[in-house]
Amino acid sequence: MSTETPLDLKKTINLPKTGFSQKANLAQSEPLRLKKWSDVHLYELIREARKGAEKFILHDGPPYANADIHLGTAMNKIMKDFVVKSRSMMGYDAPYVPGYDCHGLPIELYVDRKLGAKKANMPPVAIRRACREHASQALKRQTRDFQRLGILGEWGNPYLTMSNHYEAETARLFARFVERGYVYKGARPVYWCIHDQTALAEAEVEYHQHTSPSVYVKFPLASDPAQIAEALTGRKVFVLIWTTTPWTLPANLGITVHPDFEYSAFENGDEVFIVASELLDAVAQKCDLGERDADGNRLKPKVLARFMGAKLDRLVCRHAWLDRPSLLMVGEHVTLGGEADAETELDVKDAREKPAASKAGTGCVHTAPGHGHDDFVIGKRYGLEIYCPVDNAGHFTPDVAHFAGQNVFEANPHIVEFMREHGVLVFTENYEHRYPHCWRCKNPVIFRATPQWFIAMDRAGGAVVENDEDGRDRNNFTENSSESDASLRNMALREIDRVQWLPAWGAVRMRNMLKGRPDWCVSRQRVWGVSIPVFYCAKCTEAVAEPAIIKHVADVFERESSDAWYTREARELLPEGYTCKKCGAAEWTKETDILDVWFDSGASSIAVLEHREELRWPADVYLEGGDQFRGWFNSSLMVGLAAHDRAPYKTVITHGWTVDAQGKEMHKSGGNAVPPDEVIKESGADILRLWCASSNYFDDMRSSKEILQRVTDGYRKLRNTARFALGNLHGFDPSRDAVAAEEMVEIDRWALAELDAVIRTVREAYRAYEFHTVYHTLYNFCTVTLSARYFDIIKDRLYTFATRNKERRSAQTALHRIADALARMLAPLLVFTADEIWENLPRDIDQPAFVHLALLPEEDPQAEDSLLSNWERLFGIRDDVLQALEEARVAKQIGSSLEARLEISAAGDSYDLLIRYREDLRYIFIVSQVEVAPSDEGASGVVVKVLPAEGKKCERCWNYSTRVGESARFPNVCERCVTALEEIEQEQSI
Repeated sequence: MSTETPLDLKKTINLPKTGFSQKANLAQSEPLRLKKWSDVHLYELIREARKGAEKFILHDGPPYANADIHLGTAMNKIMKDFVVKSRSMMGYDAPYVPGYDCHGLPIELYVDRKLGAKKANMPPVAIRRACREHASQALKRQTRDFQRLGILGEWGNPYLTMSNHYEAETARLFARFVERGYVYKGARPVYWCIHDQTALAEAEVEYHQHTSPSVYVKFPLASDPAQIAEALTGRKVFVLIWTTTPWTLPANLGITVHPDFEYSAFENGDEVFIVASELLDAVAQKCDLGERDADGNRLKPKVLARFMGAKLDRLVCRHAWLDRPSLLMVGEHVTLGGEADAETELDVKDAREKPAASKAGTGCVHTAPGHGHDDFVIGKRYGLEIYCPVDNAGHFTPDVAHFAGQNVFEANPHIVEFMREHGVLVFTENYEHRYPHCWRCKNPVIFRATPQWFIAMDRAGGAVVENDEDGRDRNNFTENSSESDASLRNMALREIDRVQWLPAWGAVRMRNMLKGRPDWCVSRQRVWGVSIPVFYCAKCTEAVAEPAIIKHVADVFERESSDAWYTREARELLPEGYTCKKCGAAEWTKETDILDVWFDSGASSIAVLEHREELRWPADVYLEGGDQFRGWFNSSLMVGLAAHDRAPYKTVITHGWTVDAQGKEMHKSGGNAVPPDEVIKESGADILRLWCASSNYFDDMRSSKEILQRVTDGYRKLRNTARFALGNLHGFDPSRDAVAAEEMVEIDRWALAELDAVIRTVREAYRAYEFHTVYHTLYNFCTVTLSARYFDIIKDRLYTFATRNKERRSAQTALHRIADALARMLAPLLVFTADEIWENLPRDIDQPAFVHLALLPEEDPQAEDSLLSNWERLFGIRDDVLQALEEARVAKQIGSSLEARLEISAAGDSYDLLIRYREDLRYIFIVSQVEVAPSDEGASGVVVKVLPAEGKKCERCWNYSTRVGESARFPNVCERCVTALEEIEQEQSI
């Protein structure tokens, strides 16, 4: 009689055991992990681990330090973190230096509102101090929130555009532009925000639909009409113009026609109107011109003469209501449609190239040289005054008869009514069109000729201020055509072809942006920024913009910040004893404008990359939203060209916008915003990161509670996959228990072959910055390859075989490599969860303590790719089997699949495949018995028949077997479990 203690069958099952919980509790666990990383200085450990490796530099485009982060800024920083972490895990030394844009109008406007009326009595330096304090507080909050997202970097030492060093470098770069002859001062039309009372660059303007009053106005011809055609002798002739900006009519000094278009003079009662022949019918119908028959039907206008536009050159009209001439001129910028767009874009080249959806206008363009780029260019060519009777606040100056002091937009209806009363208005209607708005205050802007500092796109080596023959300022009025190979435009267009653009359309967009870009207006009429370091002689007004002087001032900024421009007198900023080279005087005044904030941020590649030991110039990657083609991508390119004749980046990546589920822009006021802090508090930062990874960021990225819930569901599946692997690795020591590849069970080798294919795809996707491909590849691997196939099949072996059984160790060996690789591949995306997986993973002694110190997995060069095709065919048959089992379950023939016995008939390759794996089929199909027979019909298909399993149910593994009861010691288990129990007893006796 045996005296051995009988085994408790339940305790012989290897149930999963792990500290990696099913419920993530990310909102609570992530801050603890962040503290742990901070305590051990994880970022510094990563840098030390990659010391001496090839550098990879992502240069951070600085967000405005003026408010808390929103979903868009969170997404931007997360995408950059994907890049940096993935490159670091590829083995690169990938430092991350975050930056903050601390100057600019958004901050100054906030301070304006906060200070209120008392600002008027405050000196500039006090206003700047308030701006600096606001920016400092905002960037502290942003830093806290960015770190909460799991983003590692030099948060204790970010670059700030308001730091002494950065401001000094900005001034030195301005000196470099001056040195190369790109800088000049001139009066020419620029975008002007009447609300903020400052000039704007192209990057600070956005276009929205706008309703303007469209007016057709007649200008009387003052020249003898016989000079045009004999048929017009003695007639009252008018040139008919069309405009959507009536407020610019008081500044009209001319009318422009195209020299090569045909024009018609047609009768309208006792008057004669001149319009482009191609637009004659449209104008006549729109304005109800010409005669009517007895039935009241409008007749085709009677044309008295047809002639080319060149015939009108230098003839003179009278202003529609003012006592002054309006010169007729010829210009090739005139179109036969779309003038409304031309009137609302500073550089109308793009507008001219757009195909007109419908004919508009008259072909006779109202020209006000002080209110439009083409107007300015042709006005200078014809010697017209650059007349701009509008002040900084957008009010007409006192010399504007009838409308002095009125806001230009508010004056529009008054001007229309005035023209109607004086009989010069032919027709008016409301007109919907694109119109430029200030991107900060969202108000419509105007075009206004004022003295500004510009960086020339199409010249190099020019004077700071150009003069006409009579000594007056010439004020550059080039037509965007380049003659110099060293011009910024030519160099920029060349560099576009040397840069990788992702998506590829970025190259086309950048090229189009540069082809039509006017000279860069870099002066702003504000106080919070880097002052333009230029002096003026108090006696002769000579401007001093010498590189050496600017660099001297920059040295002062380095010591005292650019506040020195406001705290020191001009003579204190100039070299001692400096005198005017023109008149010898020693008294000076200072420029009051500051540099465009885009010049500030564009300077970052030099100010940061060239002055930090851990960085280098040029950067490998810039990654920002699509608006930066006008902004940071553009200004950085200009700075790089001025400094080094090349782009400051090798690759430019553009991401889309964050929008709601319907594709609409997110606004807090609209109730469709998704605040990142709320998502983090409720679900954790890894959910926000997974949302970023799951979306194709090259397109707009949709977000809502429902979308984030789907992301959370996807996260759970990834987590459960990792948990299954970790739970079944309890007690596994890879250095002691791993099975050699050639000795592993074939399905385990298949799983590793699938893993190698995934590693190959994921590494390539990371290399190509296709993070959505990484996510979907890993998600499909976890949910289909692993959970639905591999894990389902190996559960029986893991749970029921003896702990140290070689076949069980084979499965554990595969699971260990899978879990290890998953943690590494997920690490750039799910920074917290991947590190938690790593923490719970049995590790070799030489493996790093944190996953972010590890490298991405390498695919096994000995991978058995040949296994993949066999097993893919087997899984195809398995799908048919699972369907047959489900049908049998619905028909109540069986309960669980283990209650089934399969009879499979097959022919050809399918039969050969099934016979080859005959011993494994019951495990692959998760049934108790499988019989395979050749098909009588000789067909290549597979026929599955489901029958009740034979024998009794094993109390331990729940499989059915005819051999249950054969063992006297273990009468209620099957033959497999008898063997397993004997092995367990043997293990326990050792």
